[in-house]
Amino acid sequence: MIKSKRDMRELLPFAFATTLTTVCSSMEVAAEQTNGLVLASELKWEQLNPARGDRSPKAATLWGDRKGAVPTGFLAKFVDGFSSPPHIHNVTYRAVVISGGIHNDDPNAAAMWMPAGSFWTQPKGEVHITAARGNTNVALVEIDEGPYLVLPVEKAFDSGERPINLDASNIVWVVPPGMPASSNGPKIAYLWGSQQEGQANGTFVKLPTGFRGKIRSTGSTFRAVVIKGQPEYQVSETEVKTLEPGSYFGSVGTPIHNVSSMGGEESVLYIRTNGNYEVKPN
Repeated sequence: MIKSKRDMRELLPFAFATTLTTVCSSMEVAAEQTNGLVLASELKWEQLNPARGDRSPKAATLWGDRKGAVPTGFLAKFVDGFSSPPHIHNVTYRAVVISGGIHNDDPNAAAMWMPAGSFWTQPKGEVHITAARGNTNVALVEIDEGPYLVLPVEKAFDSGERPINLDASNIVWVVPPGMPASSNGPKIAYLWGSQQEGQANGTFVKLPTGFRGKIRSTGSTFRAVVIKGQPEYQVSETEVKTLEPGSYFGSVGTPIHNVSSMGGEESVLYIRTNGNYEVKPN
């Protein structure tokens, strides 16, 4: 079911699909440096909020720089039982649960534990807490501009945006445009933004077990993070990498990414681009 906040309780799953679209494509190009591949096993973790010392969550950057002004994606890791004090952020962020259970809401709200594959947004200026339960609690966090700061509740303000919690069980999967309907083919779920060329957007892509094919982007930037499964990524004609959850691959321009999901489970990717893309089996 939908797990949303405050006056958003009755919001339909995709009513927010166009609320976070204002990202300039030139910012996207400037923030992306080169075509890249980041394995989860190679991530460098540091304190997300050094002011909290050992109680701080850990963070690992996938692209951009959360301490700078550019669009950024990073992983946040929380210990079991973590609960932040009430706080705000200076920028709006979007997030996807990769593992464990995450609660993100008003300080007085009842706990709503979002499992892996859930999506939420946190508007800038709004007071909230974040909590986690589970042996491994990891989320992808994405901002359109930085720096990403944690500020006291005394600095709270109303940006006009409203937060969303979308439980994984309420994700709506559809057949990608241009592909025939198939119960065992790739599926896509629209999360935010516009599919028009030059407009930023975020989606989930589900690759069934046994999938082998290509993802071709038409936008000037493309970013993908593994949320579930262990897809294989073809780096070159002779090299293939297995991507664990939290791994990232991205590109500038319109290259073709060769991916497969040949293990014992399906794979789910979170994809952010400023255009369209197509998923084609070989």
